[in-house]
Amino acid sequence: MSELIYYDTDKVSEKRKTKNESIIKGEVKMNRFEESKEVFNKLFGELPDANKEIDHELMEILRRFIFGDVFHSSDKLDMKERELITVTILAVLQTLPQLSAHINAALNVGATPIEIRETIYQLAPFIGFPRTLNAVSTMNEVFKSRDIKLPLENTGTVTDETRYEKGFNIQNPIYGDEIKEKYPDVPEIPKYLTEFGFGDFYTRNGLDIKTRELLVLVGLTTIRSDTQIKAHVLGNIKVGNSKEKLLATMLQCLPYIGFPNTMNTINIIKSI
Repeated sequence: MSELIYYDTDKVSEKRKTKNESIIKGEVKMNRFEESKEVFNKLFGELPDANKEIDHELMEILRRFIFGDVFHSSDKLDMKERELITVTILAVLQTLPQLSAHINAALNVGATPIEIRETIYQLAPFIGFPRTLNAVSTMNEVFKSRDIKLPLENTGTVTDETRYEKGFNIQNPIYGDEIKEKYPDVPEIPKYLTEFGFGDFYTRNGLDIKTRELLVLVGLTTIRSDTQIKAHVLGNIKVGNSKEKLLATMLQCLPYIGFPNTMNTINIIKSI
């Protein structure tokens, strides 16, 4: 298993400042191939043989952009966070071959099986159970291939009697009674959101609230749910994720969801 890259924040910030100045001047002189190769090796191992890649040109554009540019765009995210963001996107998109590759990559840079499982489990309220189960099946195949013992340990913390109260205790300080006030004629919606969305998932061990909020925002950005994106941008700020970290997260999303969806959420972040 490859070891996690640990960044020297001062050096990365200075490097990024210099690179930004070069970008503005149109004078980028960094060796993008070497930068992309270094990151790719950490995530996936050795580069494929160029002579055996049918679409080598496209794959080189992909690797240099994702691993040479985007992965070096900010020091606000570490390698593990970047891969959990990517796992979230690919699970939402149901691009299961790529999801398999990036679950492996997440393990290679220090994500635990529990962290990966929780990243996927918590998508259920947002994309539904069928797609979540597809992603879980892909995840478990990766775990089996790496001799990770299944089932993983239980991380639930609630019972039928406590899920509403514990969910409410997380939800209310962040979101208040907005949903309850908006759906008085469908009282099941706020009740289910508190019990199911927050009670069944946000209360689980394995990911902290800041990470959960960040990854939920990523999922909502992927499906472009604008009203919920705005609410969860505010929620992220309330739990301690800075605007700078949210913007860095959107840059990490860009290669996987494209410019329109990415810029949509960036504009919402900028407006708050």
